[in-house]
Amino acid sequence: MTPRPIAAIILAAGKGTRMQSDLHKVLHPVAGRSMLLHLVDSVAALGPDRTVVVVGAGREQVEAAVAPLGIATAHQAEQLGTGHAVAQAEAALEGFDGDVLILYGDVPLVSSTTMRRMLDRLHEADAPATVVLGFRPSDPGAYGRIIAQGGRIAKMVEFKDASPDERAETLCNSGLMAVRAADLFALLAQVGNDNAAGEYYLPDVVMLADAAGRASAVIETDAEEVAGVNSRAELARLEAAWQKVRRERAMAEGATLIAPETVWFSHDTKIGRDVVIEPNVVFGPGVRVADGVSIRAFSHLEGATVGAGAEVGPYARLRPGTVLEAQAKVGNFVEIKNAVLGRGAKANHLTYLGDADVGAGANIGAGTITCNYNGFLKSRTHIGEGAFVGSNSALVAPVTIGAGAIVAAGSVITANVEPDALVVARGVQETRAGWAPRFREKMAAVKAAGGKR
Repeated sequence: MTPRPIAAIILAAGKGTRMQSDLHKVLHPVAGRSMLLHLVDSVAALGPDRTVVVVGAGREQVEAAVAPLGIATAHQAEQLGTGHAVAQAEAALEGFDGDVLILYGDVPLVSSTTMRRMLDRLHEADAPATVVLGFRPSDPGAYGRIIAQGGRIAKMVEFKDASPDERAETLCNSGLMAVRAADLFALLAQVGNDNAAGEYYLPDVVMLADAAGRASAVIETDAEEVAGVNSRAELARLEAAWQKVRRERAMAEGATLIAPETVWFSHDTKIGRDVVIEPNVVFGPGVRVADGVSIRAFSHLEGATVGAGAEVGPYARLRPGTVLEAQAKVGNFVEIKNAVLGRGAKANHLTYLGDADVGAGANIGAGTITCNYNGFLKSRTHIGEGAFVGSNSALVAPVTIGAGAIVAAGSVITANVEPDALVVARGVQETRAGWAPRFREKMAAVKAAGGKR
């Protein structure tokens, strides 16, 4: 069978008042990416012909988030229920003849696999009018209920309108649905608002189709996959659930996590095999870690690429633009930004390397910094292969330290250093024999006089 065209309607018009935030609810991040974009990525894996986001309160923020992706928006000016919200996408789907997924921007973890299951069920032999995604939470609470037999839906009812017997049902409505475009808006046009909330409910299309002699089907998924977010506490729980799954995946793919519950991944973190990650490590967006790397405790990595066999930390910070080539070592209290450490190069402690290129096998002593910013412009430092930079040195960019050169400890380097040269750039040490006892005697007398000289 030739695959049918797919469209997705993502509802993101709610005010999200319980978040107590100036940021739109669906733009709050999980693993460093907004909930909405998590969902958009899963939809994109299906190759949809059209995606429409229904916006309302805070629409400018949502529109700005999806505009770079070429995603259309539809405006729901009044909050009159989920059925009314979906109806606002009709104009954006004009002329579309395929299958429509209805999703929610604050339910970000539903997978493309589950979406595909919904679409496939729509075209099985019994050809249901709609497919609803159900789940069985540990506490059904105020979720809408699905009364079903053998996967066929007999009734769907909102909690507010449910009888005690209906509320006793454990199969709940996630709100996610698949329906043919040819049916969707015709059914929505028949939905009324004669209910406890006076709203136009999307689930009513199921019962309207049933009244016309066309049954609907339910498929089930885990409650975790359809967890929604209405508060900061729920956002934290969703983050924890996402991190748990990601940690398990990292270990299944060959990484060792010493204390998994203390490691935090970003949505796009890439980890190789035989990587050892010690406790309390945080990965921000854009990190790539090759095989055999050791990342020691309390390190923070963001926008960094770490080569095979490299060592990071403990207490290291790799900022965006950092590249550690194979076997490089970055130790405790070292910060690196927009810099490359060549193969086997070392910066073992108390160092800042910003806007720098460090050659293979170079050694950067404790307390060294690259002075890369003059208050207006940033400049680059180049350190050649096999160079040795002594402790507590300041390299004032733009400057080049030649291959094999040695920078004496405590130097301030403001000019280029030739390869294999020794450079000493510090004040001349002066010694005054016997000066210290006389100084102490004088200060004791001043102190005894009440601090008066």
